Amino acid sequence: MLYDGFLVTAIWIAVTVVHLALFRFVLGQTAEEIGTTAFDIWSLRVMLLFFVTLFFVYSWRRGGMTLGMQAWRLRVQTLDGHAITLQQSLIRCATAWLSLAAFGIGYWWVLFDGQRRSWPDIASKTETVVLPKK
Repeated sequence: MLYDGFLVTAIWIAVTVVHLALFRFVLGQTAEEIGTTAFDIWSLRVMLLFFVTLFFVYSWRRGGMTLGMQAWRLRVQTLDGHAITLQQSLIRCATAWLSLAAFGIGYWWVLFDGQRRSWPDIASKTETVVLPKK
């Protein structure tokens, strides 16, 4: 999660820079005006959420792994070993946010679950497996 956290931070920085440039140079707001309205704030929040969700969905659908998961040889898959669907990816993302909002309890759950599943695994009917070393 730490490795992917660095990637998410980079995505958020890039999205924020583009958002600021859009409001400054396309919409013509002064530097002091940017971020003062509800539209400014909520449009940035929606963009941040959208692009992070896109990152995870793309990674999971493409190969079952994010870059951080590749480093630890972890793969997300369906219970029968196939690539997860778009719907499962979206459910995993939504449940991941809830798990983190609950102080990470959804991820600590693997310590108590007999099958070592996190809340995102349970909700999306997927599993996270450790790949063998080559």
